[in-house]
Amino acid sequence: MSILAPDFPDLIPARMLNEYAYCPRLSYLEWVQGEFAESADTLDGSYQHRRVDQPSGKLPQAEKSEEGEDADAAAGEPIHSRSVQLSGSNLGMIAVIDLIEGETAADGGPPVVSPVDYKRGSVPDNAERSWEPERVQLCAQGLILRENGYRCDDGVIYYVQSKARIPVIFDQILVGRTIQLLEEMRQLSRDPHLPPPLNDSPKCRRCSLAGICLPDETRFLADGQPVNVTAPAEEPRIRQLIPTRDDGRPLYVQEQRAYIGKKGDVVQVKSVGDETPQVLAEVRLAELLHICIFGNVQISTQLVQELCDRQIPIAYFSYGGYFHGLTTGLPSRNIELRISQYRQAADPAFCLALARAWTAGKIENQRTMLRRNHTNAPAMALEDMKASMDQAALAGGLPSLLGVEGNAARIYFGHFSGMLRPHDGQGAAVEPLNFQFEGRNRRPPADPVNALLSLGYAMLAKDLTIACWIVGLDPFLGFYHQPRYGRPALALDLMEEFRAIIVDSVALTAINTGAVTPRDFIRRGPAVALRPESRRRFIQAYERRMDSLVTHPLFGYRISYRRVLEVQARLLSRVLLGELPTYVPFTTR
Repeated sequence: MSILAPDFPDLIPARMLNEYAYCPRLSYLEWVQGEFAESADTLDGSYQHRRVDQPSGKLPQAEKSEEGEDADAAAGEPIHSRSVQLSGSNLGMIAVIDLIEGETAADGGPPVVSPVDYKRGSVPDNAERSWEPERVQLCAQGLILRENGYRCDDGVIYYVQSKARIPVIFDQILVGRTIQLLEEMRQLSRDPHLPPPLNDSPKCRRCSLAGICLPDETRFLADGQPVNVTAPAEEPRIRQLIPTRDDGRPLYVQEQRAYIGKKGDVVQVKSVGDETPQVLAEVRLAELLHICIFGNVQISTQLVQELCDRQIPIAYFSYGGYFHGLTTGLPSRNIELRISQYRQAADPAFCLALARAWTAGKIENQRTMLRRNHTNAPAMALEDMKASMDQAALAGGLPSLLGVEGNAARIYFGHFSGMLRPHDGQGAAVEPLNFQFEGRNRRPPADPVNALLSLGYAMLAKDLTIACWIVGLDPFLGFYHQPRYGRPALALDLMEEFRAIIVDSVALTAINTGAVTPRDFIRRGPAVALRPESRRRFIQAYERRMDSLVTHPLFGYRISYRRVLEVQARLLSRVLLGELPTYVPFTTR
């Protein structure tokens, strides 16, 4: 039984019945799990509805007064009422009807009305000149009107693009079909299992929830295809239904004593240390992914509220780059996913299976980095790391897995300096000792290379914490990393497979191309940190990496690394809910 609707106390919106007739999985994601995402189509639909969404006109009551007279209108008076909300408790439905047309009955009976439903598209080229989900939604509105005492025998679908009114008769066939779908949806909503995705359906291409549903990806993995995937695909193995990149971009603010505020739909960053505050940066809210604040930076309450409403996170870092946490709006309403996460986290065998996958993926990507970037990668080191991958896949427990991971890390970082070819920023090689790397250290980082790695890992932890929140997972309850106060354990779990191919790659590129030089660092006691201007360049390099395209090793299509993080988090959610048998880490070759 569904946790969200154990006795189905809520009324089903007629709009959801439309979604169910279109795709049961879509209606389940929206109605039961509370998922939603905007697209160009949904935004345009909202724009086309802007007029009918404004309540206007009067709808007379269907009941009569004790004297038998209509309490609201005289006989034969026309009815033209917009954006009317009505419910039918017997049907178990509710609807906001775009427009109700009709007139009061001349014979003293109930008003004769017809619902009009606005659709943004054009008239379909089929016999009915309309789609079944649209007719079902309209009929549901008519049944609600009947339950409220009105006489309603037909309705109208108005296609905005065609500027055409298509009449729909509520005959027995359509009414029966509507009641049938309503009962099916009611039963589905009580089922704790997400319906299977449509099979290669053209409907998925324009669906705003394709990036959440992952229909082709789910079918591909559920069929066990990754077992035979041993080489990169020359062509995508499945359709690419999700966008290649995010439309927005993050905003980093590290100017100390700066103030972040809101002016209309624009975020403004101002300096407040001067007598006359200056605008340092402006970003439209619609183009914003999240805001990252470093150190002593203030942000207005009005902007915080607006960002929470828009589900745009605010990430807080210390001045030195330590990731403190997030301010977000309300978490995902998909409580079933989090309950499953909590339940599975208590299962040692389940935790071990995930930890094996993450560790093996991490070691494979570290090995790939050595093969790609080392001037002369030792064959023995590569063989030892390949053996570590096999050992990780067969580890008998978390302690032994930690030992395998530690041994692989020792080999990897022991040869890390062989990937460094630093320049002085002018194209001339400098002595390697300027970026001498003798091993991984942190808190505080004791050399420039470790300073870059620590800052990069903090930003990656931020991005994966946000990805967990977006998907509906609790980022603080992991399966490999054990819970600790204030530590995003699940984000750190997901980080394992991405540390080398994102952060280590950015650090190597920044050093080897001269984007950062030894002059960009300052030493305070045993600690080394980037100067503010140099950190800005490193952040830019990190964001370029996150925005760069990579071929997904399983699906074969090209998406940005930032999009990959969300895809992997959603695949993990499908494993937690039992839709996929195993989690497959992201690896490159």
